[in-house]
Amino acid sequence: MKNIFLSLIVFVVMSLLHAQLTDFIVKYLHLPGGSYGMYSMFILVFCSVITAIGLVTVIIFRNHYYSILRIAILFEIIYLLFLVISGNNPFIYFSESNNENLLKIFMYVISFVILFMMYLIHLLYTKTIDKNSKS
Repeated sequence: MKNIFLSLIVFVVMSLLHAQLTDFIVKYLHLPGGSYGMYSMFILVFCSVITAIGLVTVIIFRNHYYSILRIAILFEIIYLLFLVISGNNPFIYFSESNNENLLKIFMYVISFVILFMMYLIHLLYTKTIDKNSKS
């Protein structure tokens, strides 16, 4: 039961990070508000679907998802798979350079940045648990 709650917390945190960083990138690139103003909300809904799929996967394979890092990797694999399936091609920027296509590259970069952040959180969490278990 512990890993289900842990996975839910990890999925929610990663979803919110994806939405927040996407909103920051949209504002940074000065993309038009009409087309991209709700893009972070779309990412939040997108990540909610990924959270549901990820929770079902964690429930089915309960013994394999016991750490924050494994849960974060599961989320990112599903997220990147959804990006590829949705037609988000990051290489189109090199043939047609504009801010809309640069956003597609940043969607993949954000994914790896968040995975690195979750890796750091995993290290911190592991050190804290090890320190408490030795006491």
